[in-house]
Amino acid sequence: MPPGIELRGLDLRYAGAEIFSGLTLILPPAEFSVLLGPSGAGKTSLLRIIAGLEPPDAGTVTATDNAPLAGRVSYMAQQDLLLPWASALKNVCLGARLRGEPQNFARAQELLEQVGLPHRASARPAELSGGERQRVALARTLYEDRPVVLMDEPFSSLDAITRVRMQDLAAKFLAGRTVLLITHDPFEACRLGHSFTILSGSPARLAVPTRLPGIPPRAPDEDGILHLQGELLRQLAQS
Repeated sequence: MPPGIELRGLDLRYAGAEIFSGLTLILPPAEFSVLLGPSGAGKTSLLRIIAGLEPPDAGTVTATDNAPLAGRVSYMAQQDLLLPWASALKNVCLGARLRGEPQNFARAQELLEQVGLPHRASARPAELSGGERQRVALARTLYEDRPVVLMDEPFSSLDAITRVRMQDLAAKFLAGRTVLLITHDPFEACRLGHSFTILSGSPARLAVPTRLPGIPPRAPDEDGILHLQGELLRQLAQS
């Protein structure tokens, strides 16, 4: 079982401006938690703090099993961040290469097969479509095999059909991990989330998390999903 994540009393300031103050949130283990809110509210900064990429001005981020989070978190950004001169296969292994570890190309090839790109292993990013690049980025995230996964609007630039397919892939291959997904899309939040919460205001505050019924990924035409989206849109409008 992967750990849950506890955020306690997080403060963050930039250039003297208070971005958020006293944020407290618990991310349940082995669930997709979704974070929404307006641009500039500090969502990406919050992910970077959880990932250990920047420190908060106050507060703590801990795992519920009390073990260090370092080395147990992978991060999938909005941009695919593929190295333009490297093949898809080598991009999947990028983390291992940067850490000076042996690159497991056989496993990387298996992951490319799982995301539907076995025939594109030797292609460079410029030869891939946007959806294919995002699938390579997802394969790279899976290659890291971390129990905690942070995703910052990873599908926002994709067309509607490719986006739904990527949502399905993420739900399938990240099931059983503790995931925090940032999105601006209520449909995506309602399809993938076990729960969602909204970060908004100045300084930003977190709303009480809302549990979503059923098991993700929810079908686009599932009974009640339009109601869920409507409720989420109402909360976003009031935030």
